[in-house]
Amino acid sequence: MSEEIPEISPEVETLIGKPLYEEETEFDIEMGYVYNTMAAVQNGNPLYWDKAVAQELCGGQIAPPTMLSVWFRPHYWSPGFEGERTALQTHFDLKRMLELPEAIIAGNESIFGVPVRIGDKLKTHQVIKSISDVKNTKVGEGRFWVINVECVNQHGEHVGTDIYTCLGYRRPAK
Repeated sequence: MSEEIPEISPEVETLIGKPLYEEETEFDIEMGYVYNTMAAVQNGNPLYWDKAVAQELCGGQIAPPTMLSVWFRPHYWSPGFEGERTALQTHFDLKRMLELPEAIIAGNESIFGVPVRIGDKLKTHQVIKSISDVKNTKVGEGRFWVINVECVNQHGEHVGTDIYTCLGYRRPAK
């Protein structure tokens, strides 16, 4: 018989709805990343390749909205940082705090705001929106949680929100 999943602690409950892991991009948004991403997926959209088209349609060069999460993926190594660096750190915190060793991203939704422009400096934070009761799923017993990653530019304008629905679980005993 598997060990029972504990109740949600007051420590975890106090985190729901609060901004966590506030950070800024480590570098200004730049076209090199955009070109590499567009080349990797063979996206020839002139909006991203032709400065005149970008100027006409958007008033200057922008990054594809789908690159929003790229700007906050930490490099494996960076001067002055020690230890493991992970994106979506709140997800890993919840796995530990809820004693659910396995986890997957069960869904992802994006909401886009103003375009991310070349030269922008972005700020982000993560917000736990909800944690479910214990659920029995095909992969095991666990909980779902929703984390929003909210991003603004240097002017405080909303550029986008990534919404992650996660499932933390314990595998069934064999």
